[in-house]
Amino acid sequence: MDKKLNDFIPEEKGRVKSITAEGKIRRRLFDMGVTPGAEIVMRKTAPLGDPIEVTVRGYELSLRKSEAETVLMEVVK
Repeated sequence: MDKKLNDFIPEEKGRVKSITAEGKIRRRLFDMGVTPGAEIVMRKTAPLGDPIEVTVRGYELSLRKSEAETVLMEVVK
């Protein structure tokens, strides 16, 4: 099942399928290790839903909701 990273719930895991962002945002995500094939675990969301905290490649990362919705994920159980 595929869904966007911003739709994940805490402790849900997935693998990056593609990134639809363009330009600076795409480059920023790639620089932070959010690349196709990377496994990501959703950790938590801020009280108002933005930003979200994820674990990718062994470190904690905070992403804006607008950035997370450009990341298409394959859910891993």
